[in-house]
Amino acid sequence: MIVLGTLCCLGVLSLINNSFSFGNHNTRPLDILADLKKEEQAPEPETANIPATVKKDSTTVAATMAPPIDYATYPGIIEYGDRNSGMRSFVNALKALRAGQRKKVRIAYFGDSMIEGDLITQDLRDSLQHYFGGEGVGFVPATSVVSGFRTSIRHSFSGNWMDYHFKNIPPKGTELGISGHVFLPAAQSWVRYQPADKETFEEVSLLYGSGGGEVMINNKPLRLDGKNSLNAKSFISDSTQNSLTLQFKTSTLFYGACFESPAGVFLDNYSFRGISGIELGKLSKNMWMQMQSVRPYDLIVLHYGANVLFLPENTKFDWYERPMVKVVDSLRQLFPNTSFLIVGTADKAYKKKGKYVTAPGVKALMKIQHNFAESRGMAYWNLFSAMGGEGAMARWVEGDTTYANKDYTHFNFRGASKIGGLLYKAIMDEYKQEQL
Repeated sequence: MIVLGTLCCLGVLSLINNSFSFGNHNTRPLDILADLKKEEQAPEPETANIPATVKKDSTTVAATMAPPIDYATYPGIIEYGDRNSGMRSFVNALKALRAGQRKKVRIAYFGDSMIEGDLITQDLRDSLQHYFGGEGVGFVPATSVVSGFRTSIRHSFSGNWMDYHFKNIPPKGTELGISGHVFLPAAQSWVRYQPADKETFEEVSLLYGSGGGEVMINNKPLRLDGKNSLNAKSFISDSTQNSLTLQFKTSTLFYGACFESPAGVFLDNYSFRGISGIELGKLSKNMWMQMQSVRPYDLIVLHYGANVLFLPENTKFDWYERPMVKVVDSLRQLFPNTSFLIVGTADKAYKKKGKYVTAPGVKALMKIQHNFAESRGMAYWNLFSAMGGEGAMARWVEGDTTYANKDYTHFNFRGASKIGGLLYKAIMDEYKQEQL
């Protein structure tokens, strides 16, 4: 009766304007009936008046008899740098894959809670694999705080793992992986991976630390050998089984497992809740190089911003810009032949004078992110513009079809799917342009 009464009260509150302000604090409007309301077509993203045929040079993207592209409004990808920079190396890899000249193309997609649970990346991966081939979700850690709502793989694990990560202090000699985590099993620790559909896993790679040890894979022993900080052990999964259970008997440092098919495009989701991207600077050069050795990437995506905008009216981001430029510079030097894509911040709304509007910090942060993409010869995608520009987040939250959560910051599953589709279109526009 208590639960029923509470639901009735919440239902009634959902029918009225129930948000209010107290000092400088604003409550979020409550609507538990939002997912039951009739869906309508979402507003189309604003687009710049750019001709279809775009000619690229080393410093800008421009079209004949058209003004230079404005990074603040253009919803497509803008490339900077020479012929080995921007998206060119990645696009060339896709062309070689399509022509049968190589078997695999890999993407490392780094981000915060905007991509956790494989949000955005799942739809981008599915679309790329549908066109270029490939099956498998790529990298999956040993444990995850979002395993319960990730839909691209079923993932469970014992509760006795020790997780060292960006926000605690690993013991000496325990090196974080590029996911920002490293996991230490206890006696009889286990992890189970199952495909989301009825498919079976094909190629599996285990990523682990030095020293190795023995692991039971579906009750069959496998020896893990290796002297490096990061080692990979690959095997072909038994096609008669639709799950993979790992049981650890020794305290082997474990990073995660990777799932692929023999050929195609593969995207690894490296989400870490609550970070701004500058934490990547804590990872050693040795770890980056060893990861590139066992699992080389053709494209590295950096998608951050939500945790930089914790004060919506702040427009000073020196604390973020300086260390993030160091991260970008370091990665650029480590991987000179890898393409880099900077995904600009999404819109973030806050309540001002009773109405949710775009936070002033959004455009200031967007400019900083664009500047270090331009100055470092990387590609830039303006997510803010692609989702509709000024006021887009409020529209995505308050429309009859909701694409974002009531925090006016994060996308829901529908919104994440839409963003994944927009990014796929932007990538394919670059691919098709290079084909001309």
